[in-house]
Amino acid sequence: MGERDVAEAGKPAPAALAGGGRSRSGLSLIERLALLPPDERAACLAAVPVADQWRLLNDWRFRARPAQLAPEGDWAVWLILAGRGFGKTRAGAEWVNRQALMTPGCRIALVGTTLHDAEAVMVRGESGILGTAAECNRPLFLRSKRELHWPNGSMATLFSAGEADALRGPQFHAAWCDEIAAWSRPREAWDNLRMCLRLGRRPQAVVTTTPRPTAFLRNLTKLEGVVLTRGSTFDNRVNLPASYLADMEAGYGGTALGRQELAGELLERIEGALWSRDGLERCRMAPEGPLTRVVVGVDPPAGPGTCGIVVAGVDKAGKAYVLSDASLPDAMPDSWANAVARVHAEHQADCIVVEINQGGRMVEGVLEAGGKRLPVKPVRARLGKVARAEPVATLYARGLVAHARPFPELEDQMCGLITGGGYRGPGTSPDRADALVWALTELMLAPGAATPSLRAI
Repeated sequence: MGERDVAEAGKPAPAALAGGGRSRSGLSLIERLALLPPDERAACLAAVPVADQWRLLNDWRFRARPAQLAPEGDWAVWLILAGRGFGKTRAGAEWVNRQALMTPGCRIALVGTTLHDAEAVMVRGESGILGTAAECNRPLFLRSKRELHWPNGSMATLFSAGEADALRGPQFHAAWCDEIAAWSRPREAWDNLRMCLRLGRRPQAVVTTTPRPTAFLRNLTKLEGVVLTRGSTFDNRVNLPASYLADMEAGYGGTALGRQELAGELLERIEGALWSRDGLERCRMAPEGPLTRVVVGVDPPAGPGTCGIVVAGVDKAGKAYVLSDASLPDAMPDSWANAVARVHAEHQADCIVVEINQGGRMVEGVLEAGGKRLPVKPVRARLGKVARAEPVATLYARGLVAHARPFPELEDQMCGLITGGGYRGPGTSPDRADALVWALTELMLAPGAATPSLRAI
């Protein structure tokens, strides 16, 4: 609820709550109110007539986080792409109830993955339409007809995304689509639905979903008229058990599954990539015994820029472990040279493997200037980054490399290297991945290394 809503209740909004639900803090108005000192909180409530205080404290616009409130402006689709437990269902249900209330006689489509999902989650769920509707605006659910009827004549109809043809005949003012990333036939169902949205001055659709790396969802985020809201499970921590959040962070923090299902990231699966996210998830393992060698791989930038710094080691059985990604973005030479020296000391590394094509000699110079005489092994790239990475990807395929923990930025770059050449990952260069390649090449592929049967680069 914003300043205008409080004014509608009888008095102007208190200064402490001005700005409404668009607070940059990400807190709802009720959370902001709760954080005020007792005297300020009492003053804020005193500005609202007693008869209206209970109503205001239970109004969704007062309780919602800013990201759960419909965006301002002229939009066609509000896409909420967020992790589990973010409050997507509540946001969708509250939006539908408000549309029904504010536009008497309107027609709304409710599209779920299946009819069962539409009923169980969107209508009857704890955060669904029936559970969140105000007593005076609660609709009647006619299950046999798959319809909701509000007291003012507004009506909603349930649809299954798997039965796209059912959306050919009707027409609507608004629609709510839930878990669109899980729809079996998303393109057909979505196209039919959009052609049905032709009533009223500005038909709108709300889409709530946990992301999945589908081409349809990626394209949807780029369409004109789509306003995108992103969010994480942890944005809703005030309403989720602390033990649940701790378990999720401990079990899935930084993993591809956690980034998708909890952080709400739309992770791409790139055709022809040297590494896959599923494959990297399967190679999580910390060293069980002492390591016989540890090296630091460095891919230095020619000037200011990201310096790839990756630490890896190998055990007596010949298995390699990626131990750390200490890469520095936008770092000057003295900064990343100091970072290299630090991780060398922390991991008691044998040597620092540095590519000299891009100013690697500078590392030696900066280290020496700082009084740090460390064993630096310069290497020169004779092949492109992808060609150098291909033998290392083979090591992963053979189960000879493990990651001691998730390394999200590094793994994003690895999954962007394309077989045969090319890079489609984040940033302009796979600097972290290149540092990894140099470290593992030294440990596993160089002459006299753990696996000399594979050719050295």
